[in-house]
Amino acid sequence: MLPAGRNPATLTSTAVDERPLVTRPDPAAPAGSPPAGATTPDPPRLSVLDRFLPAWILAAMALGLWAGRAFPGLDDALSAVEVGSVSLPIAVGLLLMMYPVLARVRYSQTRRVTADRTLLVTSLVLNWVAGPALMFALAWLLLPDQPEHRTGLIIVGLARCIAMVLIWNDLACGDREAAVVLVALNSVFQVVAFAALGWFYLQTLPGWLGLPTASAGFSLGAIVLSVLVFLGIPLVAGALTRFLGERARGREWYEERFLPRIGPLALYGLLATIVLLFALQGDAITSRPGDVARIAVPLLAYFLLMWTGSFVVGRALGIDYAKTTTLSFTAAGNNFELAIAVAVGTFGVTSGQALAGVVGPLIEVPVLVVLVHAALWAGRRFFPGDPTAPPPRRRRAAR
Repeated sequence: MLPAGRNPATLTSTAVDERPLVTRPDPAAPAGSPPAGATTPDPPRLSVLDRFLPAWILAAMALGLWAGRAFPGLDDALSAVEVGSVSLPIAVGLLLMMYPVLARVRYSQTRRVTADRTLLVTSLVLNWVAGPALMFALAWLLLPDQPEHRTGLIIVGLARCIAMVLIWNDLACGDREAAVVLVALNSVFQVVAFAALGWFYLQTLPGWLGLPTASAGFSLGAIVLSVLVFLGIPLVAGALTRFLGERARGREWYEERFLPRIGPLALYGLLATIVLLFALQGDAITSRPGDVARIAVPLLAYFLLMWTGSFVVGRALGIDYAKTTTLSFTAAGNNFELAIAVAVGTFGVTSGQALAGVVGPLIEVPVLVVLVHAALWAGRRFFPGDPTAPPPRRRRAAR
């Protein structure tokens, strides 16, 4: 029996309800309705993976960096087989990470998201106007004497996230259905607009401003393949799993029994992907610490400004907490797999452009983990009475 008002679709633990300290309304309930039940029992004890998630992510990054330096041939072994210029083991990790998240989505409710024009238009403006423009400005302001690194950062700013953002959104109790719709929308625009925006920000706009231009010869095939593999496969698998599972055993069994069993795969896949990614690029990161530090500064500013600005915009427009959180993470996250693939394919594996793409996840992963906690805090502080926001933390009674 689920506690009143709890969402049975969870992320990591094997218990039926393991999402920490968050009460979420039934998605099937009318919009604006409060959570069911006047009182809700305290959440069960979190798993070790849940309680120490930031530590596990940092440990995974450190393990990957160490492995990349300790085993010189490891990067060649990991790159021996690739899927769309992405190492096959990393591709498997990404698919494993995304499948449980997409299996939890109630696809019948995505219509309410597609009908929300304010959310869709705001997301498009933030992702395809504000994001690339902000990265262009930061790259030129903070790396004026580093043309290769600057170009790599601009490419990162053009690659909108279609994978890990689903994990961050889920951890911050964002709107799952909205996340799927916005990620799908970004995928379409990525195929249509990536090359054109690359040409604009690397050649046209610098020319107008009297600045040096850079090459913009991107492979459309690599972009399309990235979208089809890293979004298409887990999306189809997740939708089919829900359809067949509910049809065979019913929604109650699917959400209360099946989803908690596959939930841990999402973060296991995330941690495995981080280890493999940093092992593959460990030598490039650790052998050039000065360059990494300079690249990290505009990236850190970008993630913080994009997330905070998007959150403020969502709140100002009157969008609820769950959708505001989704809006913020989809706007702040970047598709570093695509950015690295494009940089390597266009400029070479040892180029400064490729290094900028590699440094992306080094900064993005820990920063977005921190922003998950910032979102939960902001939900309690700035969304009073919002049924989609996390409830206030309960103070423990004095003993």
